[in-house]
Amino acid sequence: MADELPILAAWIDFLGWLLPATEAFPHKARFTFSQRLHNLALDVVEDLVEARYTRDKLPVLRRANLRLEKIRVLLGLARQHRHLAARQHEFAARRLWEIGSMLGGWRKQQERR
Repeated sequence: MADELPILAAWIDFLGWLLPATEAFPHKARFTFSQRLHNLALDVVEDLVEARYTRDKLPVLRRANLRLEKIRVLLGLARQHRHLAARQHEFAARRLWEIGSMLGGWRKQQERR
């Protein structure tokens, strides 16, 4: 299925980085930042799959976009608290921007319909 939907493949690839990176957070941060990031990231997977198969995609794509923004903010906070190195944060920000652009394009396509 990820082959059919490039954004889903990109997100699953990002998850391959995000999940181990956040599991390396200090113990007390694993139950705050890490758990919340995992939940949001997995919710995005569900949103993308739902958008792929639902007729009314726009509300689902908007919800996914909001979750991406929440992930950006939480990763920024994790960087401020030194749970992420600068390079890790830069990598994540770049990937989130790419995926956000893909999501924005899909949203605009649906808005034109």
